[in-house]
Amino acid sequence: MRTRILGARVIDPNSGLDQVSDLFIEGGVITAIGDAPANFSAEHNLDANGLVAAPGLVDLNVALREPGYSRKGSIATETLAAAAGGVTSLCCPPFTKPVLDTPAVAEMILDRAREAGHTKVFPIGALSKGLEGEQLAELVALRDAGCVAFSNGLDCFRNSRTLRRAMEYAATFDLTVIFHSQDHDLAEGGLAHEGARASFLGLPGIPETAETVALARNLLLVEQTGVRAHFSQLTSARGAQLIAEAQARGLKVTADVALYQLILTDEALQGFSSLYHVQPPLRTATDRDGLRQAVKAGTIQAICSHHQPHEADAKLAPFGATEPGISSVQLLLPLAMTLVQDGLIDLPTLLQRLTIGPATALRLPAGTLAVGQAADILLFDPQGSTLAGETWFSKGSNSPFIGHCLPSAVRYTMVDGHTCYQA
Repeated sequence: MRTRILGARVIDPNSGLDQVSDLFIEGGVITAIGDAPANFSAEHNLDANGLVAAPGLVDLNVALREPGYSRKGSIATETLAAAAGGVTSLCCPPFTKPVLDTPAVAEMILDRAREAGHTKVFPIGALSKGLEGEQLAELVALRDAGCVAFSNGLDCFRNSRTLRRAMEYAATFDLTVIFHSQDHDLAEGGLAHEGARASFLGLPGIPETAETVALARNLLLVEQTGVRAHFSQLTSARGAQLIAEAQARGLKVTADVALYQLILTDEALQGFSSLYHVQPPLRTATDRDGLRQAVKAGTIQAICSHHQPHEADAKLAPFGATEPGISSVQLLLPLAMTLVQDGLIDLPTLLQRLTIGPATALRLPAGTLAVGQAADILLFDPQGSTLAGETWFSKGSNSPFIGHCLPSAVRYTMVDGHTCYQA
């Protein structure tokens, strides 16, 4: 279908484009920005006056829960929730049942994502078999099946020699390894950031050093092996500083942060609400401010939802007995826009951290508005508002933001020129 998007403020962080213009789409591809191409006759005109047209958001961590955890979510429900949040491309972690450590699981996920048709899905394979940190998974076979990177999540390699060998193997084939840096022994049994708030509430703590000790080890091994590395779910100001220092000495490492870590702190645990139970934990206001500064400076180049939907029962227990995680992908754009509303970052920079930044980190074919590129487009009203939870597509309603009125509203999400979500 030939589509003309009329009068939007077109922002493409990759090229620096920021102007009111028309977009022309044919065959799922952007054919022109500004003036219509020769002999172009639109079959569909979309009035976008007052709206911002941006590349579809790219989210590097969205747990789809399928296969194995259908009570928490499915590929169909969670990709629809992502589209409603403005996401057109997402990566799903390997924490499925069975674990995403074989080509068959990767192919099944991709087949079901194509059937659903809401977003593009890029699987992240397990770095080790069964995520046990002992034997290397079939990385090349997983890459050939569609996996774009490899991770062991918070299930870290206890043996540094084994981890080094895994990184050397990945480097041989130019594969990207994603690190969720948290020292198992320092974090074991912890529920909250180790500090005054945890002490007051009587919750066992996870010290900042659980992140920084593991991060320092991983950065040194990255330097030694030369592997492509992405550091995910940073939670501390000191952790962001270590990444900045590594980048300054020439290491080609990238990093992301969960959006809720830029908004919440451990003060939110005051009422023992399990909705704030996340791993790694919420940290202090100082850490939050340090992460915000790292995002603004570009040390952290990607903001992600780190979406983890749960069934209701998973959060209906005493704090320590509940499962960690927040259902957040459907609110990715509105929550991120609170950072603009509060004057912490400007809109083009925010969109950079939500589009081409994450896409570049994992070398994904996404995140830009350019002639000849796939028409993966987000249209949103920056002056609108979103009542979180008013419509909810994720199976998991475990979000502390439900009921809040958030800035901006997603109006259309388009994948390959087809509208996959319309408000």
